[in-house]
Amino acid sequence: MSLGKTDIPRRTILGVEVVALPWMDAIEVMRERIAQQRFALVTWLNAHNANLTQENVDFRQALNQFLVLPDGFGVDIASKLLHGTPFPANLNGTDFTPALLEAETSSLRVGLIGARREVVEKAAESFRQLAPQHEIRVISDGFFKSEHQPYILRVLKEYHPHILLVAMGVPRQEMFMANNLTAEHCTLAFGVGALFDFMAGAVPRAPLIVQKLRFEWLYRLVQEPGRLWYRYIVGNPLFLLRVMRAKFKAGRGA
Repeated sequence: MSLGKTDIPRRTILGVEVVALPWMDAIEVMRERIAQQRFALVTWLNAHNANLTQENVDFRQALNQFLVLPDGFGVDIASKLLHGTPFPANLNGTDFTPALLEAETSSLRVGLIGARREVVEKAAESFRQLAPQHEIRVISDGFFKSEHQPYILRVLKEYHPHILLVAMGVPRQEMFMANNLTAEHCTLAFGVGALFDFMAGAVPRAPLIVQKLRFEWLYRLVQEPGRLWYRYIVGNPLFLLRVMRAKFKAGRGA
């Protein structure tokens, strides 16, 4: 499946172009880019991130440099309302990233940046157990000072991972990637949010039945109400309101 960035089917959600591919096609696009050493920045759009694009112009403009994958029930609802059909697959990073590592049978260099030191080290060990064919290296935790950044970029140039996972939270991770990473540093760079916390066992994932019912956001809210209440209780309705407003504007302009 030879698809360039402009050939990949995408749908616009609140001004962001989001990849619209089935699961295995998306995996193969990433594998092909690795094999061909075609640099790309990759991140995800969910309701929370979409809200941030409406409030942070720099973040919204930075996403123009990314392949943006759909994450979660909210963007599926948005796609149904705005384009008549949900996305072909929920390519959420918590499942997609490990699946990509498992699917790639050739040995890759994989770099990790983000989270607390003990968390990223535990996450690296979990990735090694999941996909022992790859070389997994911790480049840095996510709490480095600005004066340490040139050193990190130099290490990346020397190591040049096929896959770089950056877990520093949205939008910090995307801004770091957009402003600093090039083909000199890695082949594919993914902004993976809380993935290291899940892989390290620092934050439990919802039971499988809850994931299948697409209520994982509710499980996370119960786990961390103080941190996540605004994102979900306020953010989800706000996202749907913005989508309905976009649909109304599109209808008036038709």
